[in-house]
Amino acid sequence: MKLNRRHWLQTAGAGLGLLAWAGPLSRAVEPETFAKPSRMKVGLVTYNLAKDMDIETLIKTCEAAQIQGVELRTTHAHGVEVSLNQEQRAVVKKRFQDSAVELMGLGSAFDYHTPDQTKLRKDIEATKEYILLARDVGASGVKVRPNGFPEDVPREKTLEQIGQSLREIGAFGQDYGIQIRLEVHGRGTSELPHIKTIMDVADHPNVGVCWNSNATDLAGEGFDYNFNLVKDKIFVCHMNDLFNDRYPYRRLLTRLNEIGFEGYCLAELPHTSPDPVIVLNYFRALWLAYQNLL
Repeated sequence: MKLNRRHWLQTAGAGLGLLAWAGPLSRAVEPETFAKPSRMKVGLVTYNLAKDMDIETLIKTCEAAQIQGVELRTTHAHGVEVSLNQEQRAVVKKRFQDSAVELMGLGSAFDYHTPDQTKLRKDIEATKEYILLARDVGASGVKVRPNGFPEDVPREKTLEQIGQSLREIGAFGQDYGIQIRLEVHGRGTSELPHIKTIMDVADHPNVGVCWNSNATDLAGEGFDYNFNLVKDKIFVCHMNDLFNDRYPYRRLLTRLNEIGFEGYCLAELPHTSPDPVIVLNYFRALWLAYQNLL
């Protein structure tokens, strides 16, 4: 009995020693990330990849892919529209608050280039309703856009009208803590010198630019010149397929880092997929990899 007990104690002691030695080693090899941290945040525009997702599916997809925030595009399946009553709006707000995903914005299709002044006033008032929706669901901003130049109207007049409309909307949004983000969009109006003119007319701290990663960003005097025209007004950034080597995404991220941008870079992917989590994982990985090379 004494021999057996001594043998057991020796064996147990050796085992405990092995456990004590193995503990620090096991902690040392815990999984870690090798991605360079970014001051910017990565998000998703629900056009087009997530256009058919309800809120629950959208949030689960973003959480699985470590996507930090979403801009909900109007008319899509998630149904966050001005038609929601106050109770429904509160449900949307709470669902995002209870998740790891920020509802960082609502994406409208409002524009202010029409020469029809009755329609223009209607669009401005509809934008104000959308701003109230953003407040109620917990979003921090609303995306609007120019959508081209009307025929037979001087371009300068159209740019002035868009800028003045944005000034009114920006002041309204400021009262409710909602940013107004002008997407660089539309035939002709997507040229950055025109966006700069609109920003100068609007002249409001609550009105900024949604950089849209367009081919026109390279037009005229080139990417850096165009970026510099609006660099102090960039509120958010849309990005498309990062594998597209005809657009200088690495340069864009370099410039965003140089200006201390801490906002969202949103994936606006022009396709659908049976496995959107994989697509978003690759988008996020390439987005981080470009920054690791800066």
